Amino acid sequence: MDNEQSRVDATQPLITHLLELRDRLLRCVIFVAVVFLCLVYFANDIYDFIAAPLLNELPKGATMIATSVVTPFFTPLKLTGVVAIFLSVPYLLYQAWAFIAPALYKKEKRLIYPLLFSSTVLFYLGVAFAYYVLFPLVFAFLTKTSPHGVAIATDISSYLDFVLTIFLAFGLCFEVPVAIVLLVWAGVTTPEDLRKKRPYIIVGAFFVGMILTPPDAISQTLLAIPICLLFEIGVICARFYQSKDDEQPLEVK
Repeated sequence: MDNEQSRVDATQPLITHLLELRDRLLRCVIFVAVVFLCLVYFANDIYDFIAAPLLNELPKGATMIATSVVTPFFTPLKLTGVVAIFLSVPYLLYQAWAFIAPALYKKEKRLIYPLLFSSTVLFYLGVAFAYYVLFPLVFAFLTKTSPHGVAIATDISSYLDFVLTIFLAFGLCFEVPVAIVLLVWAGVTTPEDLRKKRPYIIVGAFFVGMILTPPDAISQTLLAIPICLLFEIGVICARFYQSKDDEQPLEVK
């Protein structure tokens, strides 16, 4: 009887955590759904805003096209769903934080707060950088390099897939400081080691810029320079996540 009772007592915390996880996931889904319903009326306007960088660079008289009957309806809805998730990120991170916070020590909680805030802001900055800085240059370059006699008529669904891919790529690239802090905190590396590897980081930044941008030096540099600057910021911030007693990174409990 005692053994059976011990097994029951051991499984209760697990069941409690699973129930809490289910409740928080359900709240996240409901929150995103509510945001989506609030935005769905403006679906076409949202798509017009996202398409503006390309439309502004198209030749006179050129327009975007839809190659499927249902594309003009579903593509703006798809974009609205992505925007709903995008705007819900702070709430989603809060739910994730509320779930894992009880398992953290007070010192770890103080260190996690800046990481959650900075990761959200940096992702938004990466998306804004892609939209306001990269897209005008990219689309101006692409529309001016098309062969003579080729009409530019981009499918709205293909354009959306391209834009979302770039948004995600730049949002993740701007998370470099957070990634560095986590690596130092986990003991994988140290700020001193990262400084020694600075030349390789610079080369890697330009390599990433070459992959994610059109083959022109300006676009590649516009992405590589922010990555290099964010790397330096991450190395500086990582000092606060390194143990001062023995100069060893903090160990996450």
